[in-house]
Amino acid sequence: MLYFQRGAPDESMDDDALRAGLHEALDAITRGGRGKKVLALPPDITRLHSRAGQLTVYAAEYLGDSLTDIMPALGTHYPMSDEELDHMFPGLDHGLFRPHRWRSDLATLGRVPAEYLSQVSDGAVDYDWPAQVNRLLVEGGNDLILSIGQVVPHEVIGFANHNKNVFVGTGGAEGIHKSHFLGAAYGMERIMGRPLTPVRQVLNYASDHFGSDLPLVYVLTVVSPDEAGKLHVRGLFIGDGYECYELAAALSRQVNFTLMDKPIRRAVVYLDPREFRSTWLGNKAIYRTRMAMADGGELHIIAPGIREFGEDREIDALIRRFGYRGTPATLDAVAANPELSANLSAAAHLIHGSSEGRFSISYAPGFLSREETEGAGYRWGDPAGTAMRFDLEGLESPRVPAEIPATGWRKDRDGEEYFFIDNPALGLWAHESRLKD
Repeated sequence: MLYFQRGAPDESMDDDALRAGLHEALDAITRGGRGKKVLALPPDITRLHSRAGQLTVYAAEYLGDSLTDIMPALGTHYPMSDEELDHMFPGLDHGLFRPHRWRSDLATLGRVPAEYLSQVSDGAVDYDWPAQVNRLLVEGGNDLILSIGQVVPHEVIGFANHNKNVFVGTGGAEGIHKSHFLGAAYGMERIMGRPLTPVRQVLNYASDHFGSDLPLVYVLTVVSPDEAGKLHVRGLFIGDGYECYELAAALSRQVNFTLMDKPIRRAVVYLDPREFRSTWLGNKAIYRTRMAMADGGELHIIAPGIREFGEDREIDALIRRFGYRGTPATLDAVAANPELSANLSAAAHLIHGSSEGRFSISYAPGFLSREETEGAGYRWGDPAGTAMRFDLEGLESPRVPAEIPATGWRKDRDGEEYFFIDNPALGLWAHESRLKD
């Protein structure tokens, strides 16, 4: 059922409109007495621009004491700090927040058969897949679970959110590893910006066969910048089925996908230090631009907040050990090393984070050394020097600049052209020569 829908490419929903839309939906959802005990599943700080934090605040305003638990859908990410909670969820009692421990706090609802994964992936994988969620979703006694987040192009599943927020965001190690590797094995350039992909089909199978008893309602935003770089909520879709996702994905494809009129020979991507502190997250700079990059091109990433590779110590160690060496080297490493074969999401990330030798990747991280950066397979750049070269002084500092240039074509100090992207998490860029059927 669809409880609320509003969206268009030129829409701009302010705080009052978001509050009113969510409260209108909650009026309908709770009309029959539902909503006496509610669990909210927003994303974490790595989805700061989703507006999910504010929507969680608005849900708390409406539900009062009925909102008993808030669990950020961390996936493999680090738990949020008190400062991050205050920034993303202003005014909410920290006592409402529950951690998701992705290696232990799990309930397995069922297993999607290997035959189905092989079928939807054209034979790329032949393992089964566990439909796992945090135990609180099953054992918490909730009569309503609000899954809140942003639909935007995504490298593993095509478009982020909906039941990904549940089965991956509150899922377990095996499910996260296998779903990520499924996407990598099938081919990320066949996935990004497509609403129905092998990974999405597997999650839908899990929803249909094992998740029908979970009292889920999805609250989905679509966010994009205008030409000046200011962010706007282009749509809000709330429902308990697939229609809300399909509407949001269709709008996101309109506003978050940019088809370039020529391949990009030089790109510079900025990673906001409030949102990106690891290459695990920051490699969106690679994922979201790879289909626009010219063969032999240069990708430069200014990343003042990057201090590590993985959002998990075990995965961080694997990335440091094996590096971003491309698909053949990664598959060989999986076959030869039980540590990597037991962490397939790390292997998938190593594949995703390589250009396969097609274009160069230079990182200018705030807290990783040249030795660490080059050891992982990237070129190293000095943050200040890179910012100066591209006439972007101020972006090299962990302090968030007052003004960040808008995405678009710019010129460096020598008058040479490059394409600048101020936040890769909000878009997908491609040239028609790289689009796959």
